[in-house]
Amino acid sequence: MTRRQAREYVLQSLFQHEFTGAAPDRGELLNFMKDNPPAKEILEFIDDLLNGTIEHMAELDALIQRACKHWELNRLAAIDRNIMRFAAYEIIFRGDIPNAVSINEAVDIAKRFSTEESFSFINGVLDKIAHQKDEKVPDKRAVKKPSGAVNKRAVKEHRA
Repeated sequence: MTRRQAREYVLQSLFQHEFTGAAPDRGELLNFMKDNPPAKEILEFIDDLLNGTIEHMAELDALIQRACKHWELNRLAAIDRNIMRFAAYEIIFRGDIPNAVSINEAVDIAKRFSTEESFSFINGVLDKIAHQKDEKVPDKRAVKKPSGAVNKRAVKEHRA
């Protein structure tokens, strides 16, 4: 089983979770995958992606909502909403997966499971989330002033 297939199982579990409210049942998920059982590392990936997305759903929904100007999250198709949720989880919480990979995987899954128009919308929203995340990460090359250092400009403005 590939990570792409794992993401598709996660999408299906998130979709079911959204409509039933029930926590995903690992045994049920394993039974669903019995024809194509995942390797240990793929199963760990599924567990992290599914449980992490559910655990951080409110935060992920807020990020998606901010990136969806003029669209209400609850008015989006459930498939699109859940694709963006797990992809946003990867972007924000999985530093081992490049943003471009997470976005591309989400777009390809949207092409398979959603409408023809959805994939470009999902691409734009996830790209915006990735850029907002990158803007919040401080430049490692930036030199921090020692805590006792005086900001001469601030002192000058304060005196004026």
